[in-house]
Amino acid sequence: MVSPIDIQKALSGIDYPAKKDDVVKHAESNGGSDDVLEALKGIDDQEYDTPAAVSKAVFD
Repeated sequence: MVSPIDIQKALSGIDYPAKKDDVVKHAESNGGSDDVLEALKGIDDQEYDTPAAVSKAVFD
């Protein structure tokens, strides 16, 4: 199970706003786990303004 901390670690250093594809690619290149990548691939295809917005998309 993935945690909000796992998501934020994988997205460390990303520039916002960021589109879903950019979020997934950044997490991949930043060494995000398979669980993190799967969670991020499941979020809506839109632009995210903050780390909190990404977490909300994953966990709500």
